[in-house]
Amino acid sequence: MAKSHTRYVCQECGRVAASYMGKCPQCGSFNSMVEEIVHDEPVSKNTAVRGLTGRSAPRPIGEVSGDAEDRINLPIGEFARVLGGGIVPGSIVLVGGDPGIGKSTLMLQMAVEMAGKLCVLYVSGEESERQIKMRALRLQEKKQLPANLLLVTETNLEIIFNHVNDVKPDLLIVDSIQTVYLSQLDSSAGSVSQVRECSSQLRELAKTRGVSVFVIGHVTKEGTIAGPRVLEHIVDTVLYLEGDRFQAYRLLRSVKNRFGATSEVGVFEMREGGLAEVTNPSEAFLAERMINAAGSAIAVTMEGTRPILVEIQGLTSPTQFGNARRTPNGVDFNRLLLIAAVLTRRVGLKLSEQDVFVNVVGGIQIEEPAADLAIAAAITSSWKDVPVRAEAVLIGEIGLAGELRMPGQMVARLREAAKLGFKTAIVPKAIRKAEPYPKDIEIIEVRSVQQALDAALGAPKELPKRREIA
Repeated sequence: MAKSHTRYVCQECGRVAASYMGKCPQCGSFNSMVEEIVHDEPVSKNTAVRGLTGRSAPRPIGEVSGDAEDRINLPIGEFARVLGGGIVPGSIVLVGGDPGIGKSTLMLQMAVEMAGKLCVLYVSGEESERQIKMRALRLQEKKQLPANLLLVTETNLEIIFNHVNDVKPDLLIVDSIQTVYLSQLDSSAGSVSQVRECSSQLRELAKTRGVSVFVIGHVTKEGTIAGPRVLEHIVDTVLYLEGDRFQAYRLLRSVKNRFGATSEVGVFEMREGGLAEVTNPSEAFLAERMINAAGSAIAVTMEGTRPILVEIQGLTSPTQFGNARRTPNGVDFNRLLLIAAVLTRRVGLKLSEQDVFVNVVGGIQIEEPAADLAIAAAITSSWKDVPVRAEAVLIGEIGLAGELRMPGQMVARLREAAKLGFKTAIVPKAIRKAEPYPKDIEIIEVRSVQQALDAALGAPKELPKRREIA
């Protein structure tokens, strides 16, 4: 006879406990322990071993076929860029993002585009078939919908597999993994056990039949994929759709990719007809920039292998309270505290009685330290009420001693700046010069933050092509 017992599983991190606890000792979340009933099935000697192929045999690695499998061409160029050049047959991709950010819209756009040459099965557990068709008509602007795009509203994974056996699709989209469940498990849909087991079986489907599977996942309030962390280990690729819901731009970021580079970014703009590709994001982010406005500086940040120019705005205002505030939007809070401390100590700005606000235009999030110098220039420009040179970009990491350090991929950053018409780049002095800098942009090499700010806030002059401030 099968025995059953009760356990409590944290829905945030997956920790299992024998009794209920109000606070999870592993991740620290409150009221996340959910009761689950587990049936201990007796072990049978005739039970077949589950695996990806059903049978396995070791063989020498030299006998394994090493030919690269052709990717499936994806007409959405920004999406294909993030995936590494196209869809890999037999792969499973997890797409996460905040509610209402556009995950289902992006997946439906891809399904409509791919249904012209492949059989696509779109499984939804959150919307009805009528709602999905209305959205597809809006995305297609009332054009003819492809016949190879099949819709089904289902949450039972066994029934979904039956539909897969009948239809035999080349591409399967599940929206979302938190709504799918297995009837053998007593826990509710979206629990740790259900998410882990359903994603494992979808992975086996992808590997055994060569079906490309795209799974939409919810995120928690901390911004991570809901469910156990093992969910991200099961899939081949993890994509995050980021951006402010009140901004038009969306960033599709790759944080894990077994078939391509990580940290790649695709830029989209949310329009009435869906998500439109932004092929030149630097030009889009700088379109509404005010020239010669105090408190504005241009930084060149790397998103994967792509350099993107963004406008960083800084504002200082006398504080009305005892403690001055530091308010960042798009940059790390601790990084802003570090830069403000260096400006106070090494440059002599009296920021202790000033509220400092920093904003990255366009809703983009900057994490790399190469934007430190642009942030410092924007703050200093606002404090002195002197504009930064309009034709200059600032690139460099700031150290605690007030020195500037060289970031990576400097040549690619300078080429992007020169392509958009910027004439001057203020960069750290290179100790070891490998690849030469582009010749169509003036390079001002500096050693410290003070020297960089003197060059950035000064009036532009006729300078030689290469100048060094010792």
